[in-house]
Amino acid sequence: MAEATNGNLGEAGPSLRAEWVRLNVGGRVFLTSRATLAKDPQSFLARIASQDTELGSDKDESGALLIDRDPQYFSPVLNFLRHGKVHLDRNVLEEAVLEEAEFYNVADMVKVLKDRIHSRDNSFGKSNGKHVYRVLQCHEDELTDGLNHERRMEV
Repeated sequence: MAEATNGNLGEAGPSLRAEWVRLNVGGRVFLTSRATLAKDPQSFLARIASQDTELGSDKDESGALLIDRDPQYFSPVLNFLRHGKVHLDRNVLEEAVLEEAEFYNVADMVKVLKDRIHSRDNSFGKSNGKHVYRVLQCHEDELTDGLNHERRMEV
């Protein structure tokens, strides 16, 4: 089993080799189990995991299936399939990962991300202990003219 996790499938037996899938996503190679890819049975990745399905996909020189997508945004999708949670680095946009989840048709992840984005976008401006202040700039004479104008209005 250690050979498979290190990516050295050439030394593994045929049954072990059949349980692992090598994906080349945008030039980065990912090694994962068929069981992980099959977590969402309706997804594109589950179709890849199906041993009897030949997608006709191109393969790189190592035999990895080539997928022309950004590996930075594929990694959270694969991790979601592994443990059912969305974890994103600070430099990764939720909207970009949502686009990938939609591309791969990982329905549960799409729902989680849409809920997070909706919650984030709708919490702006609500009282959560944080205040937003607007600073207006003006010249000093505008302030005194405004005060004089208000005083004239009161009289």
